[in-house]
Amino acid sequence: MKHLLFTVYILLASVTIGMAQEEGEQPPYLKYPTLPTFEIVNLDSSGTISTYDIPKDKPILLMFFSPDCDHCIQMTGKMLDHMDVLKKVRIYMITPMSLQLLNTFYKNMNLEKYDNIVAGKDEAFFFPRFYQVSTVPYIAVYDQHKVLVEAFPGQSTIDDILAAVEEAL
Repeated sequence: MKHLLFTVYILLASVTIGMAQEEGEQPPYLKYPTLPTFEIVNLDSSGTISTYDIPKDKPILLMFFSPDCDHCIQMTGKMLDHMDVLKKVRIYMITPMSLQLLNTFYKNMNLEKYDNIVAGKDEAFFFPRFYQVSTVPYIAVYDQHKVLVEAFPGQSTIDDILAAVEEAL
């Protein structure tokens, strides 16, 4: 039920964004290809993490997802299978869902084993508006200078994501 509500919420946000965007106008993430500044609440809700504070020393992978989405769980598993390449990347897993769901997902996927993975909640719902998310998982890869390499809306392949990461390295 939560997954259905999340999907309906994403679709409604997409329709609203689509209606507000004039024909021919680029979406914000293409119009402004540098990493936007926004905050996510960390797992224990003790504070926030700002994208502004991410160092410019490694590529960055942002993954907007739902903790109860099968495709998101599968993509996370595939990313973990390729950690030999992805260990060189700062990975931020972002959800608008509850911190309780996020913490369960984090523990079930054993993400605490990876120093380069940070997970948090997008309380302001910034990510789906800026990237015009209509389906999850949504992945955006930035280089070490915080410039967009490529965005992957919806179901993309791990090979495509790894190719973007290699380009960003």
